[in-house]
Amino acid sequence: MSLLSVNHINHIYFTPERATKVLEDISISIEEGEFISFLGPSGCGKTTLLSIIAGLLKPTEGTVLLGDKPSKECVSNIGYMLQQDYLFPWKTIEENVLLGLKIADKQTKLNMERTLQLLKEMGLPDVEKLYPSQLSGGMRQRAALVRTLATDPQLLLLDEPFSALDYQTKLKLEDLVFTTLKSFKKTALLVTHDIGEAIAMSDRIFLLKANPGRLAKTFIVPEELRNMIPFEARQHPDFSSLFQKIWKELEQLEQESEH
Repeated sequence: MSLLSVNHINHIYFTPERATKVLEDISISIEEGEFISFLGPSGCGKTTLLSIIAGLLKPTEGTVLLGDKPSKECVSNIGYMLQQDYLFPWKTIEENVLLGLKIADKQTKLNMERTLQLLKEMGLPDVEKLYPSQLSGGMRQRAALVRTLATDPQLLLLDEPFSALDYQTKLKLEDLVFTTLKSFKKTALLVTHDIGEAIAMSDRIFLLKANPGRLAKTFIVPEELRNMIPFEARQHPDFSSLFQKIWKELEQLEQESEH
């Protein structure tokens, strides 16, 4: 059985003036430990799809199963990481990263120790008593990842988590997130506009077309790239050839969505 099954998802946004179909017949299966990316032009419904998978938004039609249960019944097993870190500015880093454990009623001594140890492993020693405003953007995103991992979710949803960072910080965080998720054998879905990021981090890439959002093509990242950390993968010849293929497909999809 797949860890995640998305079955015939259709979604329509209704306003008093119109009904807009944003997703049409999306079906995918994702295995445990896979890293999947969603790429596509603006308006293809990537973030809407992620919200439906998270159980935050009820689709107009279709089902999402995490294991054998609807995802909306498994919210505590799903971690969500966004563009902004959403750390509470009035709480210390320690209070922020332990917040998920508190809400999920998992605040045992062992879980708290494990979470604070993970801060150190993420290159954030001696920050527990600091406040978010005292950290750089990259450090805050690392703290946000620790908070997300603290509750030991089965599935991680990443909605452009590196897009607000400078390029060097972004590359370093890609490596850190990739190696951390692989070491914990986590399953992750990434929404991104960055083709290079998708190739460097993913096992498979789903390309969506817009108006309405539909699955256009699936790319399987070569095994040699999948076994490298993202920074190294970017230097490999296979990276460039796959980048060109996806770039051409995306250009074609954008032209189609304009007509």
